[in-house]
Amino acid sequence: QVQLVESGGGLVQPGGSLRLSCAASGNIFSIVNMGWYRQAPGKQRELVAFITSSGSTKYADSVKGRFTITRDNARNTVYLQMNSLKPEDTAVYYCNVDLVSRGLGNYWGQGTQVTVSS
Repeated sequence: QVQLVESGGGLVQPGGSLRLSCAASGNIFSIVNMGWYRQAPGKQRELVAFITSSGSTKYADSVKGRFTITRDNARNTVYLQMNSLKPEDTAVYYCNVDLVSRGLGNYWGQGTQVTVSS
């Protein structure tokens, strides 16, 4: 069984920073892509950033230059460093991982709330 545990969300003022973490555990053979999505109230879930096994990254245009995604393969963990946060970044952030367990599968974390407000 595979679990994704997220941490690092919270309340921050505009212009502030937060770092999200997502650790994968369980019967994992290898991890392929790791990414972060977010969903604001009344909106569809959208891709924020992802990172491949080789370290290639992709970002949503709205977060380019402010957010950085990294991964620690030894810890099966992906991070999202969020700087210069804006009220429009307020959402539930979800970790998403493609990994090989019994076979190749896609897994979601439980979500962590990020609120940007003064």
